[in-house]
Amino acid sequence: MPVERTSPIRLLVVDDHSLFRRGLVALLAQDRRLSVVGEAGDASAAQTSAQKLQPDLILLDNHLPGVSGIAAIAGLKQASPGARIVMLTVSENVDDLAAGLRAGADGYLLKTIDTEDLADSIERIWEGDSVVSPEMMGKLVGLLRDAPAAPQSSASTGSTAPVRASAALDSRDPIHTLSPRETEILKLIARGDSNKLIARALDIAETTVKIHVQHILRKLDLANRVHAAVYATERGMV
Repeated sequence: MPVERTSPIRLLVVDDHSLFRRGLVALLAQDRRLSVVGEAGDASAAQTSAQKLQPDLILLDNHLPGVSGIAAIAGLKQASPGARIVMLTVSENVDDLAAGLRAGADGYLLKTIDTEDLADSIERIWEGDSVVSPEMMGKLVGLLRDAPAAPQSSASTGSTAPVRASAALDSRDPIHTLSPRETEILKLIARGDSNKLIARALDIAETTVKIHVQHILRKLDLANRVHAAVYATERGMV
């Protein structure tokens, strides 16, 4: 369930390139939803800052001196258990994507993202969603599709693992419980669209999209949008 926000999302920005970091901080400061409470240039300083500041969300570059961002995730989560962690990197390597998500990152965004989309993604992640840059979504889908199938996945077990494509035409597949509008939105999720883009494409309110997404995840017994995108792709919806 989304968390009700009564104050700006408190951010810790971790990047070893001071010019990029300061520019990013200046851009984020223009969005009233966000408040940058700290900066760090390496994993050690990031962990110290995270423990002291207890930010809501940490924007983390992977290419840091000494310890990589991915390797730093565990320590950051220990230092600030309530913080969500988002990789913000130039790497389009699928192995980095997989390693980041497996290490516990709540999102994986490319530095080519524009400021408004970054702010929107931060808000979605803070509300409990998992967000991957659209450019990386296809790679993620391919990665999970090629992974060994789980022994079983069903609503009764509460599993969040995507069902293999062989189950796509099964009459018991919960995809058949979706309404036409929910099916339409699921296709756009699989394409990597944000709620804002979906609302614009369908000419409906963004809050309406959020409600539909919640219904989709509940009906399909999926944890987040990333799983939903994989689920839809495996059934040939994209």
